[in-house]
Amino acid sequence: MGKVLVIGAGGVGTVVVSKMASLPDVFTDIMLASRTKSKCDAIAGRIGGNRVQTAQVDADNVPELVQLIKSFKPDIVVNVALPYQDLHIMDACLETGVAYLDTANYEPPEEAKFEYSWQWAYEDRYRNAGLTAILGCGFDPGVTSIFTAYAAKHHFKEIHYLDIVDCNAGDHGKPFATNFNPEINIREVTQKGKYWENGKWVVTEPHEIHKPLTYPGIGPKESYVIYHEELESLVKNYPTIRRARFWMTFGQEYLTHLRVIQNIGMARIDPIIYNGVEIVPIQFLKAVLPNPGDLGENYKGWTSIGCRIKGISKEGKERTYYIWNNCSHEEAYRETGTQGVSYTTGVPAAIGAMMYLKGLWKKPGVWNVEQFDPDPFMAELNRLGLPWHEQFDADLEV
Repeated sequence: MGKVLVIGAGGVGTVVVSKMASLPDVFTDIMLASRTKSKCDAIAGRIGGNRVQTAQVDADNVPELVQLIKSFKPDIVVNVALPYQDLHIMDACLETGVAYLDTANYEPPEEAKFEYSWQWAYEDRYRNAGLTAILGCGFDPGVTSIFTAYAAKHHFKEIHYLDIVDCNAGDHGKPFATNFNPEINIREVTQKGKYWENGKWVVTEPHEIHKPLTYPGIGPKESYVIYHEELESLVKNYPTIRRARFWMTFGQEYLTHLRVIQNIGMARIDPIIYNGVEIVPIQFLKAVLPNPGDLGENYKGWTSIGCRIKGISKEGKERTYYIWNNCSHEEAYRETGTQGVSYTTGVPAAIGAMMYLKGLWKKPGVWNVEQFDPDPFMAELNRLGLPWHEQFDADLEV
């Protein structure tokens, strides 16, 4: 059905191409590219069957990207590289006339800041070129936004309160490690908190608001309000939302390490001079922390991510609704050699590319995933390893 170029050979890239390779009727040709070709070769070798071609590319170099895209001629580029590289890849797709999909919004290297404005600014150029750009097609953002769209389509006349809840109850056996790129992860969770209420953003100190929430099959876990990018698009696309928050679980040991990292300056993103060489402390820290891609082998337990929603039902009555997915780290590793956080991000990216190739999510412009029909995507989640569950009129705890 189509050719796809995947950029990024970390844990998420591994899952994306593994899933795509298992669907030859949809993904006829797959190429995996990264700055380090040997990583791509190792992933392709594990999948086997000559299903995945590989290439070297610097995702910060637009001419290199353009050359690769022109030579391979994909129908869509799936960006699972670093968020810093989103705009370069979007530029290359525009220049070559190819559709674009990513899992995380652009973040400037010099500032820890999530904002869709840079990518939304491409709307006119993509629309005038007749090209589709699909933003935020991981799990959160991604599936959480599609869960919201599904709830709005089938169960709610108006959504008033939205709480996205993200629990990782897994144990990787390390004193401190991050579940995806350490630099991005630490920048994300050390920012000030922010949530939407009554038409404006409310800013909090990091981890200021917290309470235990009960997760299905897991139990109560202390959960903290942090800012997450899908809130920005969801409150824009569902203007009836009065309050929208994002909650994430952290263990006390993790938070203690995080405080120490900040207190001693290792979370800094500005360059310093060490022995006459310019280094960025958080990038040095990334080099000495465990590689997230290597955590899967010893990872035990589950993730649980979903949306808790309150509003007015189609029948005009007050309603609560909880929709979620639980994912096993062990099962993710058995299937793809990665841990559950990579799995829950990579599977939706593959499904999003499938939606485009099938013509179901294909329209000129720049779109967040909740702006497409959620139903075919939701069906594929059940089929491809991320089954979802729903509960009506229960205590949302929030």
